[in-house]
Amino acid sequence: MSKVITMGGIRRKLPDHTSDSVQNLVYLLDASGLPEVIGYVERELPPGGIPAYLAARKSGARTFALWTDAHRRDRVATVVTLSATGGVSTFQVLGVHGELIGTIVREKAFRRGLRTRWMVTPAGGADAVGYKGRILWWFVWWLCLPVMVLLLIVSIFDSTPGEGGAARAPRRIRWRAGGEMPLEFRSGGDKLHLHAPGLDWRLGAALVSLVRSFGSHHWDALKK
Repeated sequence: MSKVITMGGIRRKLPDHTSDSVQNLVYLLDASGLPEVIGYVERELPPGGIPAYLAARKSGARTFALWTDAHRRDRVATVVTLSATGGVSTFQVLGVHGELIGTIVREKAFRRGLRTRWMVTPAGGADAVGYKGRILWWFVWWLCLPVMVLLLIVSIFDSTPGEGGAARAPRRIRWRAGGEMPLEFRSGGDKLHLHAPGLDWRLGAALVSLVRSFGSHHWDALKK
């Protein structure tokens, strides 16, 4: 059975939670769909603080820390940027002692193809390559874009922003490696399915955090 990992913010006030606590949680969903918190993820700021992070972020750089609890008692993993230039961002996922868990590479759309390309390589494993959305649905989305823009304008003037409006662009990603599909990101619920049984969940947590940060949520782009 596949492991399913997703990410979200604090849904309710926890007894020992404060404003300085980590706000973003990584969940593992069981067979019934009930979430179990398996980590707390936050951006890790450089010496220049938030302005420096946001400036580097524009080029595709990201730095995340994954903790066991909201108060940062124990680190589980770290996501660091090796390079971010020309629309290509390369990240490493490191363990507590700096050991390599895996490498993740993101290439922007239109750099080498029509779709955003994600490559995930577990330490000692094979490359798994996935593309954001299917060509067919991207074609349909572009054809319908003028109508969706009109609907969005109408919803704004009707004082009901967020109701109806434009449909999201295709976001599903299926990774392939050796004829198999070890990973799959489904846009419904923003869930990452780990189909490969031996895949490290920490790599999955890092991947879902990265995919979400490049999506419409921008959870790591807060200005304070």
